[in-house]
Amino acid sequence: QVQLVESGGGSVQAGGSLRLSCAASGGTFSNYGMGWFRQAPGKEREFVSTISWSSATTHYADSVKGRFTISRDNAKKTVYLKMSNLKPEDTAVYYCAASSGTYYSTLRGEYDYWGQGTQVTVSS
Repeated sequence: QVQLVESGGGSVQAGGSLRLSCAASGGTFSNYGMGWFRQAPGKEREFVSTISWSSATTHYADSVKGRFTISRDNAKKTVYLKMSNLKPEDTAVYYCAASSGTYYSTLRGEYDYWGQGTQVTVSS
């Protein structure tokens, strides 16, 4: 069983930056593909970014490509999402997720464990 706790959310103005962290406990962190998803009010939860267990592979949604960077530190059991040049449309609750069955994944259904989320609000 893996527990995930996100932190680092907050309120920023458009063009600003935030770094989200997701700390894991339980399980063997280095065995999991990790991902970030987000959910805006009234919308479906959507894929943001994913990283393989070795950090060799990353993938981003088109809407964040070039602005967000995912990384992980297996020794610290933590995955990060550096968000730059934030836009109002990035406003959402951001969720960290762990996948035990895949190297990495863009699909919500392939993740086994989820954090409780952290709010990011970007004002114009």
